[in-house]
Amino acid sequence: MDAGFPPLDERLALLPRQGLTPALGESIVRLSTSVPFAQVPPLLAHFTGVTVSAETVRRLTEAAGAIQEAIETVAVSRIERELPAPARGPAVQLISVDGAMVSLVDGTWSEVKTLASGTVRPAAAVGAVGAVGAVGVRTTDLSYFSRLTDAVSFTRLATVETQRRGTETARTVVAVVDGAAWCQGFIDHQRQDAVRILDFAHALGHLGAVAQARFGPGTAEASAWLGQQAQALRHGQEETVLARLAVLATTGPDEARAVTTATQDYLSRRLAQIQYATFVAAGYPIGSGCVESANKLVVEARLKGSGMHWCREHVNPMLALRTVVANQRWDETWPDLWMAWRAQARSQAGERRSRRQAATRDRMAAETGVAPFTAVSGDLSAGESPVAEPTPPREKTIVNGKPTANHVWKRTSPFCARR
Repeated sequence: MDAGFPPLDERLALLPRQGLTPALGESIVRLSTSVPFAQVPPLLAHFTGVTVSAETVRRLTEAAGAIQEAIETVAVSRIERELPAPARGPAVQLISVDGAMVSLVDGTWSEVKTLASGTVRPAAAVGAVGAVGAVGVRTTDLSYFSRLTDAVSFTRLATVETQRRGTETARTVVAVVDGAAWCQGFIDHQRQDAVRILDFAHALGHLGAVAQARFGPGTAEASAWLGQQAQALRHGQEETVLARLAVLATTGPDEARAVTTATQDYLSRRLAQIQYATFVAAGYPIGSGCVESANKLVVEARLKGSGMHWCREHVNPMLALRTVVANQRWDETWPDLWMAWRAQARSQAGERRSRRQAATRDRMAAETGVAPFTAVSGDLSAGESPVAEPTPPREKTIVNGKPTANHVWKRTSPFCARR
């Protein structure tokens, strides 16, 4: 097995020790991928009559998750090394990335980054056609990839999912993200020519900050002004919105002017990404709701329960299993996971057995005074290979089922000393 797999043989051995069959082991892991560890034992007992502890559930799930994480990491290395042909992508594919915070046991919060991928299809008229004749779109066949890691590592590791989904071969890739710099770096790496769209709600959030700074939080004036800008931005008047911000930035209190200037600069630098009327007319989504839903579905639903705090090293194994479930790929993924788990366990058991045998030989040699291997003797001429002297036959220590006088028991036991 690849060296990237962690030592898991002891946790695999939990199955026979607990009287668990592979099928029950799979059921435990699958259940605990969806519900807290403590809830699995009563559920398992109700449906199967088998009793296990929450600690056993936790250890088995962490073991399986670590194997799945390793499988996916090894797959990324293989993709980088062999450059296999990617899957065939759709005509229009959506990719969107975002982050969600998870509480760790050390009291800190850390960001889990998630990729959502989907196929963009035109939808039948969604309710009444809008005033500008916009046609609704739907994003289907959604799948996800999540990791707790830095942006560079996440961008690399997510290749296992973009390769599977055919991001490289899709005719058009639409990337809807917020304004974070790491999101743009992700797009640069995965599909540099993607149509980049600033999430519409994110843009409105910046305009909302201006409205509150100018007119006061929750005032009717703030709501009215924000509604006007949203209407203009949504219907192809982004230049008008920027011009209004530029005018507002010259008047009013210092704090309001600072907020207005920052927003005007932020949107101006992303002018190509806020052409919302053009994007809608082309049939592209302008919101990142898919990845925001993924944050809840993949990450928060399992890792942000009441009172939950995670060891950092256990987050990614759980995320690896969570994405398998969310992507509806459990049945095709589990056999490979199980084979890798068993193979790694056998390999490590063999290594342990070899170490025990070597230790036994060394101990017996020390007790009997006979070296397990005969040293090489004689001078060697140039070009000659060393040849070991033949080992003389060992004297029998058991005859007719009884130990002889030379048996180690006779020589070492005080109860068998010659009189």
